[in-house]
Amino acid sequence: MTGASATLSAFFLAEGEQTADAVMGRLTAFLRGAQESLDFAIYDMRFSDALKSQLTAALRERAAAGVRIRICYDGDKPLAPDLAAGQDPAPPGTGALVQSLGFPWRRIAGMKLMHHKFIVRDAASVWTGSLNMTDDAFTLMENNVVQIDSPLLAASYAEDFEELWEKKNFENTGDIKTAALALVFSGAPASVRVMFSPGTGLAIDEEIAKRVRQARRRVRICSLLINSGTLIAALGDVLREGRVKVDGIYDRTQMTDVYRQWQEVPQNRWKIPALRDVINRAGLVGKNSTPYSLTGRHDYMHNKILVIDDTVITGSYNFSRSAQFNAENILFIESPALAEKYSAYIDHLIHKYGGAPGQVPLN
Repeated sequence: MTGASATLSAFFLAEGEQTADAVMGRLTAFLRGAQESLDFAIYDMRFSDALKSQLTAALRERAAAGVRIRICYDGDKPLAPDLAAGQDPAPPGTGALVQSLGFPWRRIAGMKLMHHKFIVRDAASVWTGSLNMTDDAFTLMENNVVQIDSPLLAASYAEDFEELWEKKNFENTGDIKTAALALVFSGAPASVRVMFSPGTGLAIDEEIAKRVRQARRRVRICSLLINSGTLIAALGDVLREGRVKVDGIYDRTQMTDVYRQWQEVPQNRWKIPALRDVINRAGLVGKNSTPYSLTGRHDYMHNKILVIDDTVITGSYNFSRSAQFNAENILFIESPALAEKYSAYIDHLIHKYGGAPGQVPLN
């Protein structure tokens, strides 16, 4: 397969609109396509017994066929995480589940988060996006998954995986030189570029802001968080200029916690009125999710999406300063057809949580 024949597909999740079995079915179908290798880099994997049994069956089937399986995961965080230090409040349990599967694994250390959610299959295909491997992520959260068949793109993910696997620490990883690669989506030419943090974290932040400022028609955001100062400033500039339409959706409840954190750090306080101005000017819709607790309902608007003109930006990378220092991956996909597909999804979520009459179909 050459870069020109590479293909892409995407699917979307919304609270209460798909079953856990349906999502696991997509995942196991991807896994069962493996002939040689499956490499996982995952932040959170905690499944009920029913879902775990489906995953285990697919992996054991592939292992019996000679497929090599390796799993990197983020070291379990403390029960009382230090939010100011960027420790996400993910419940413990990932390590126990991963180790119970019986395949080679590495616990990836680091001061921040090994926040990836990607799988490399046969050094030729990639599963990535915002979706964690949990029941709640499959059923209660808004997420998106991108599958790309491209050996050239997969090579970059494989390079990042090998760095994690060898170092057992994500710090000083991800400084991988990448370029836009040709692919096909919906029968039309497109391109994709991946970038990784922490190695190119600052460059990712700058690239996102640059693309927002260069927008010609639209900037649409669909994100759990909006707390990168660089992005907030760029959105404010575009809104004041009034050249392009800015709209979208975010997680209002989770951002309320961020406001509290900003208030405690003098150099971050400017972000509070700046972001509120962006939200008001753009009319961003906020999902009211459940405040975080260890055993509570985890129903976040968990996407990390920007649609800028005909470009889709998505991946595991939250639009935050912390993401620059985490292990993350982010895709820049140039495709008018894909941008319209993501835009329709954003419309659906705006109607779902904004109280507008009618519902835009998800698919």
